[in-house]
Amino acid sequence: MEPEETESGHESSLPAGREDYTRALWIGVAATLFVFFIEVVGGYVSGSLSLLSDAGHMVIDASSLLLSLSAIQAARSLPTRQRSYGLHRAGIFAAFLNGLLLVGVSAWILYQAYQRILSPQAVESTMMLIVAAAGLAANVAIAYRLHGSRDLNIRGAFLHVAGDALSSIAVVLAALWIMATGQVLADPLLSAVIAVVILVTALGVLRESTEVLFQFTPRDVNLDEVIREIMTVPGVLGVHDLHIWSLSSSIRVMDAHVYSCEQDVRENERIKHEIKRRLERFRIYHSTLEFECEECQNEGDQACMLTRGKT
Repeated sequence: MEPEETESGHESSLPAGREDYTRALWIGVAATLFVFFIEVVGGYVSGSLSLLSDAGHMVIDASSLLLSLSAIQAARSLPTRQRSYGLHRAGIFAAFLNGLLLVGVSAWILYQAYQRILSPQAVESTMMLIVAAAGLAANVAIAYRLHGSRDLNIRGAFLHVAGDALSSIAVVLAALWIMATGQVLADPLLSAVIAVVILVTALGVLRESTEVLFQFTPRDVNLDEVIREIMTVPGVLGVHDLHIWSLSSSIRVMDAHVYSCEQDVRENERIKHEIKRRLERFRIYHSTLEFECEECQNEGDQACMLTRGKT
């Protein structure tokens, strides 16, 4: 796959199909830190747990965005003799860390909400409403810039910001309810609801990033269907020791042993080309195929050791 070129004629540092969210992430960091400052001040002045909880979430958001930026830079680094795959897994690792941070934030908000429910405190609802509305506007703007990426790293950052936008909405609703009824319990109750929403999204990011780190077959790829597709290629007599995994959110890798008794080198090249063409249907663009003229049947053969124990 040829590198993309920029308008200036130089090769882009991004692989084909990889979105560049660097500018959006830097803007997000600046906006997040600004909102954090005004929410800390507003939460202290108004006595709102929702604002203070959201301010704590903002710190995690800023860390998340910085982690995502670091992961993007790492993923662009060229392979070396020690890192033959480069650092493409950096984005997945950042997504995993973001998920853990989100779980911690959710637990903290739930604990604080529980304390406030036991001991309700007065809240200055007007100040709470103004600050929450400002935070909501900033979060929506950042989430809009990050929305739509297939990259787990960017999705993790987006979920942080989207979760904080939901939290800001909860604060706005709580402020309006307190202004209308004087019932201050709305503040911790809505904070608890948002904490549960954040926790659910965090567990989703953790599940997906863990599957990539442990090299599971991608969820949308049917291994048996891939094998059937390869078997329909003329000249292929069998397939074994086939493995498909994700190097990152946008890069899938496959290796397999192909049983074929074709002696003509050009015919083997034709078979290989046809297999690789059909693999594109599954968004697999990087594959390593080993052709064999004898099926792997010897259990002591080291080349087939990864097939042992399969059912």
